[in-house]
Amino acid sequence: MRKICLSPKARQASISWAFLLPNLIGVLCFTLLPMIRVLVSSLQSAVGGKWVGLRNYVNVWSNSAFQLALSNTVRFVVVCIPILLVLSLAIAVALHSLARTEYLTSAYLMPMAIPAASVVLVWKALFHENGLINALLTDLGLESVNWMNSGAAFWMLVISYLWKNLGYTMILWMAGLGAIPRNVYEAAQVDGATGWQTFRYVTAPNLRPTAYTITVLSLLNAFKVFREAWLVAGDYPHESMYLLQHLYNNWFRELDFDKISAASVMTSAVVFVLIGFLRRAWDQEV
Repeated sequence: MRKICLSPKARQASISWAFLLPNLIGVLCFTLLPMIRVLVSSLQSAVGGKWVGLRNYVNVWSNSAFQLALSNTVRFVVVCIPILLVLSLAIAVALHSLARTEYLTSAYLMPMAIPAASVVLVWKALFHENGLINALLTDLGLESVNWMNSGAAFWMLVISYLWKNLGYTMILWMAGLGAIPRNVYEAAQVDGATGWQTFRYVTAPNLRPTAYTITVLSLLNAFKVFREAWLVAGDYPHESMYLLQHLYNNWFRELDFDKISAASVMTSAVVFVLIGFLRRAWDQEV
């Protein structure tokens, strides 16, 4: 039997493919094939799988519930992302200047370790009609507020998202700050730069790659806010906090797979376009 001899380069390539192959198979089975299936389902009817073309997309786009959920989701993203990025960056810069930050960073990461059900119990204890906040308002002689049944429900969701993601985003900023060489800051101090000048001309330019990564992750997470709102207010919360995830959940329960598929494809396309524009803007400023 003839023995096959591989060159060192071919042997290294075969070893690399041997390690990559399980991941590629996983991506194909659990990502690419489901995406193709969703795309095909968006062009078919829910019952019988009859080909209907773009009719599902037209029906979804003209659906009032989809329009409400989409507008609330866009509003949520526009409000939350800038606040999260600026606030987490400010905290990260402040902590980076301290000598010992282990305990502080651990404290900021605690919200990620708390189960959603526990967070919901705190929400209900604070903002329910008979909760602590309304009890305090009553003691002060003020009128109580039905927080989860008013426009304030949206801001409760915003506060929950910021509280949940602030620590994780801050850790990412601190990782970017730690990669900046210390001698650059020392040179800026020697040149007499102020704190704001150091941040503007040294810190901010070196944080550009980190800022892009954090912005993309925050954008994706903002489209997945659902658990807390659903556990607090159920399938049909106040209209100000009715998001795309609520709509998908209700359609799934009603077996409207054609609508879910079409809405998912449109949402994914919007997210990909936003990330593409963001990447292009980042590249042009470099």
